[in-house]
Amino acid sequence: MLSIAPMLELTDRHFRYLARLLTKETLLYTEMITTGAILHNKPEKFLEYNKEEHPIALQLAGSSPQDLAKCAKIGEDFGYDEINLNCGCPSERVQSGMFGACLMNKPALVAECINEMQNAVKIPVSVKTRIGIDNNDSFEFFLNFVETIAETGCKYFIIHARKAWLKGLSPKENRTIPPLNYETVFKLKGIHPNWNVVINGGVKNLDEARELLKKVNGVMIGRAAYETPLILAGEKPPTPADIIEKYLPYAETQFKKGVPPNIITRHLMGLFHGMPGAKKYRSLLSKPDFSTLHSIIGRQQLCT
Repeated sequence: MLSIAPMLELTDRHFRYLARLLTKETLLYTEMITTGAILHNKPEKFLEYNKEEHPIALQLAGSSPQDLAKCAKIGEDFGYDEINLNCGCPSERVQSGMFGACLMNKPALVAECINEMQNAVKIPVSVKTRIGIDNNDSFEFFLNFVETIAETGCKYFIIHARKAWLKGLSPKENRTIPPLNYETVFKLKGIHPNWNVVINGGVKNLDEARELLKKVNGVMIGRAAYETPLILAGEKPPTPADIIEKYLPYAETQFKKGVPPNIITRHLMGLFHGMPGAKKYRSLLSKPDFSTLHSIIGRQQLCT
């Protein structure tokens, strides 16, 4: 199983629509959405998506078992295919709300949250976590965390194979500075071969994903999927012009609904990664309108 990681301010419904033009079966995730955002606003503001996005998972952030159960049920009613609990985000803002990676220090609470969520829905519930936090980075600490959760019956874990530093590193630095440790994830899979274990962190392309799939059930690709989205299409990817031509009707519909053009077209910039003239195309996309998108399609077709 291949999936695209939830990424704040990146994996919105417009990017997910683009991703679905490149890959039909890859599991897509929403951005992390807090329980408060859903419960104190109109849920559709945060949960709306395009029917083409299935299969799609909703990632929640929170630490109240009751609130998470309510939001899981709302997500199921909206038609999501999976509910995921974030136990891996290290940002200080997330910590102040008592969710994300800091929950690794509270395995019993996380287990209670997962238990309530599972009781509220019929669709799969998963946990996304790190392999440790701060100086709590032993395998025993990590194993106790996931095994405590597994006592609820949840045996579906997405594991970012780095520990998180809750103080001293930014979220961006936490994605690169703590070293990757795939062996910890492989060891967990060896101990619990019947669990659904998905590995995340540092995967750059489908070849790397295929190698990892020999040892785990799934691979989640993060920044590489956003910054170089054509990798999702396999060995013979379409041209950027082909994708933009398919994306254009969607973009026009969203423009008419009042969505600012840059909110939609910013996701197209990665299509030109590493290509001649990429800087020019990105410049055109930074000030988009219908004629600009048609112009890009024309230019690309002339180059192929």
